[in-house]
Amino acid sequence: MEIKQPIKILQVEREEQEKIFSKRIKAGKRTYFFDVRATRSNDYYLTVTESRRFQKDGEFVFEKSKLFIYKEDFDKVLEALQETVNHIKSELMPHVDFEQFKNADENYTEKQISKKTDDDLLNSSYKWD
Repeated sequence: MEIKQPIKILQVEREEQEKIFSKRIKAGKRTYFFDVRATRSNDYYLTVTESRRFQKDGEFVFEKSKLFIYKEDFDKVLEALQETVNHIKSELMPHVDFEQFKNADENYTEKQISKKTDDDLLNSSYKWD
């Protein structure tokens, strides 16, 4: 048992060292992470992680899904993603104004922060006269 714990620590340290660049996108209860990582031979690849928050047994838990994209597939994946998004926007949902979603996540986050602040005040040890 003493052997397993140091191995986990080394794995976490190595994982953090391999991360070269990271971009986070908050989207309501989901967060997307785009991370550039390096292999031991200094080759680079992209990981796309979706982290979803949901409630289970009265507690918040996170479920993660991860996709690895290697350099030889970057252009093909980017082209397919753009083609797919364009198809949805122009062929399947031409009536939707996708510009409306640009600031929606910022408003959601602000509401969540406000709600949390109000809840924190109600449950805090401060007493108002």
